[in-house]
Amino acid sequence: MPRVPVHTITDAPEQSREALRRLERRMGRLLNIHAEMAHAPVVLAAYQGIQQAIAGHGSFDPKTREAIALAVAAVDKCAYCQSAHTAGGQAAGWSLEETVAIRDGAAHLGPKLAALLAVARANGGDVGWGYEAAGEVAREGGWGGGEAGGTVG
Repeated sequence: MPRVPVHTITDAPEQSREALRRLERRMGRLLNIHAEMAHAPVVLAAYQGIQQAIAGHGSFDPKTREAIALAVAAVDKCAYCQSAHTAGGQAAGWSLEETVAIRDGAAHLGPKLAALLAVARANGGDVGWGYEAAGEVAREGGWGGGEAGGTVG
């Protein structure tokens, strides 16, 4: 039994219900991660705020964001995340074969995206403490600090 209940829209706290309805419409179904976040409405609201900030102010398009998420999920060995971002990657425009190749680190994506994914893998694999060498790879690949959230200096 999970420590945090996996809610439905009808049994979630009232403050979470409308957010869950929107997420269900957007995703095509209610994902467990959202259904669990709903237990604490502040957590669900914070998650949505972060997602809105990324979409509104981030420098990466949805396809690039999903590639990053796939690479990090693979490094973290998170089966749930890999599954969710494989579906998200396909919705963003990657083929199933491309999502698998991104997870495996075998995709031929061009030097700029390959450099960014190398940084994401280094940061994800080292729990946020990426190596300077990964930053140098990103800079050589054409990424600047503003584009990559300041992680490549």
